[in-house]
Amino acid sequence: MTSLVTREISLHGNRVTYRTGGDGPLLVLIHGITSSSASWEPVLPLLAERFTVLAPDLLGHGQSDKPAGDYSLGSHACLVRDLMLTLGHDSATIAGHSLGGGIAMQVAYQFPELVDRLVLVSSGGLGREVSLFLRAVTLPGAELVLPMIASQAVLNAGGWFARAAGHLGLRAGADLGEIARGIASLSDVGARRAFVHTARSVIDAGGQRVDARDRLYLAQAVPSLLIWGERDPIIPAVHGVRAQKLMPGSRLELFERAGHFAHLDEPIRFAGLMREFVAATEPARVGLDDARELMLRHAS
Repeated sequence: MTSLVTREISLHGNRVTYRTGGDGPLLVLIHGITSSSASWEPVLPLLAERFTVLAPDLLGHGQSDKPAGDYSLGSHACLVRDLMLTLGHDSATIAGHSLGGGIAMQVAYQFPELVDRLVLVSSGGLGREVSLFLRAVTLPGAELVLPMIASQAVLNAGGWFARAAGHLGLRAGADLGEIARGIASLSDVGARRAFVHTARSVIDAGGQRVDARDRLYLAQAVPSLLIWGERDPIIPAVHGVRAQKLMPGSRLELFERAGHFAHLDEPIRFAGLMREFVAATEPARVGLDDARELMLRHAS
């Protein structure tokens, strides 16, 4: 089995931890909010058989530093770029889950020359609807409630949290386990601060306020794959269905039995699909002139 290692690097004075290993074309995996590179663990060995995988802990998450700074999509996208360039990589297939999908789209928008292919897994930024819990974080006073929720989740993740999650549509399995682990991570004050700032940068009380759909026509220059669990209770699968229609040449795969964490519910299918997608497509070569032509054509 291909070995994977966890390393760290200092970028702009902040420690960034990442998992890497494997051999082949580079595949960058960007996790979602309150998660970390650990959320990719079940698929990392499978993907490393065909790819060089690079899975960072975003700032404010996992083992990376949690500074009092900028947690916008643009800032996270810059981190992905800086990590890639510092490690000597010129381009990659960029895959993002949930918030990570929004970051992956931001990388493609800000730095198109870095993106060979784009993979969006239950991605944010493609519609207004989002879970009640994430909307509640944007309300005044959420910072005062989160420490109590996080400490109780650590002590009794299988009790009140499981019952409350059931009312929100979360099923036992990957969804419940990963969200419980994410909430437990908020017992750390730095992670809690990063979570609130990140959530408020993309969500308000009514739902997601960052919407990439007006720019999805740019994706026609990049091979794109959307993967969604049909039972996703966090970001509904209809977002993927609508987005695919706005992304010329893109492909949509719905996992019938999966929830928000499709790559955890069906890791073998997910890894096989990633291998197939990369093998069947040529990497994009998008420069500034290509992006300019697409935007001018859309504006006319």
